[in-house]
Amino acid sequence: MPKPGIHPEWYPDAKVICNGEEVMTIGSTKPVINVEIWSGNHPFYTGTQKIIDTEGRVERFMRKYGMFTTPDADSTPPADPQK
Repeated sequence: MPKPGIHPEWYPDAKVICNGEEVMTIGSTKPVINVEIWSGNHPFYTGTQKIIDTEGRVERFMRKYGMFTTPDADSTPPADPQK
């Protein structure tokens, strides 16, 4: 038996609201819970994930910092001084 007077009120039928619609009912210490994303509209669960173009990120990094640039294909290699 819980100690009286120290526990929050329990709402067994708390409503979860997303975009103005009731999406589910759960037990909670609040009667109404407002959420922006839930499993019904999250991109991972709905299959509408956006794939990030990592090659574009690398190219942007190279343009910005230019640390690891490769020599141009039309440039000639330096002459060997030992020959």
